[in-house]
Amino acid sequence: MSLPDAFHDIAERVNNWGRWGADDELGTLNLITDEVVREAAATVRTGRRVPLALPLRQNGVQTGMIPGRVDPLHVMVQINQELFGPGTVACSDDAVTMGLQAATHWDALPHVSHSGRIYNGRPADSITAHGGAGFSGIDKVRHLVSRGVLLDVARARGKDRLDGGYAVTPEDLDAAEELAGTRVRAGDIVLVRTGQVQVCLAGDRHAYAYPSPGLSIRTPEWFHARDVAAVANDTLTFEVFPPEVDDLWLPVHALDLVEMGMPQGQNWNLEKLSTACGEAGRYAFLLAATPEPFAGATGSPVAPVAVL
Repeated sequence: MSLPDAFHDIAERVNNWGRWGADDELGTLNLITDEVVREAAATVRTGRRVPLALPLRQNGVQTGMIPGRVDPLHVMVQINQELFGPGTVACSDDAVTMGLQAATHWDALPHVSHSGRIYNGRPADSITAHGGAGFSGIDKVRHLVSRGVLLDVARARGKDRLDGGYAVTPEDLDAAEELAGTRVRAGDIVLVRTGQVQVCLAGDRHAYAYPSPGLSIRTPEWFHARDVAAVANDTLTFEVFPPEVDDLWLPVHALDLVEMGMPQGQNWNLEKLSTACGEAGRYAFLLAATPEPFAGATGSPVAPVAVL
């Protein structure tokens, strides 16, 4: 089934192919300039640090709904082993097997494709079984530090958590921006809180996944207009699930990653950040969220920290 005309109309309006040159592999991360980072550093007032990652554990958020995306399997490969003989210093080492998008993570630009293409018009078959992503892999993101802005949509709408299946609209983002008291600007990393991660933290992984609030197909144009560098939220699927348009699966992924070249993150725990921002009365902060540089990977775990 081909993508509908309405999707292609939005795609044309948000497309960034060639904006930073034919060889570009970073997309909207180009918007994070030295000046943007200096201004981000200036938001730090108290030094309060808020971690935003879920624990990496075997009974994590994955339920098998997404084939091959497995929760971390952590094993010890040596325990108090005296490598250099009896009485020497003993070492303990670990190993882990996991899906790179298993928990709190960034999606790299080639994480999805449509119509045979990934970001900047490159062919989708440039992703191979042994080499991974030939272009725009997560390892190209060598540093990801900028001003973060929490758009607390749930709080702006007077809720602790948005209902499952609620599609977050540009009007919701406007309301959350008004609550934040700051305008989202070029180079910002936007964090959209729905409150859905509360379900995960309560232990109901299946209800966390479905039905879930998430971003509407109308939101990419909002992010494009503001020149946002990256967006993350507190849900498994990022966009509303089940989809708001029948049989149109992951359109927001395709618009953000493929057309706009904007990284997106999922499974971020924004609950403590919501509390901290509410207490401080400000929703902008320094955000450090550099992904692990797995060569050729289409995503990577991340342990983001907001500094207020």
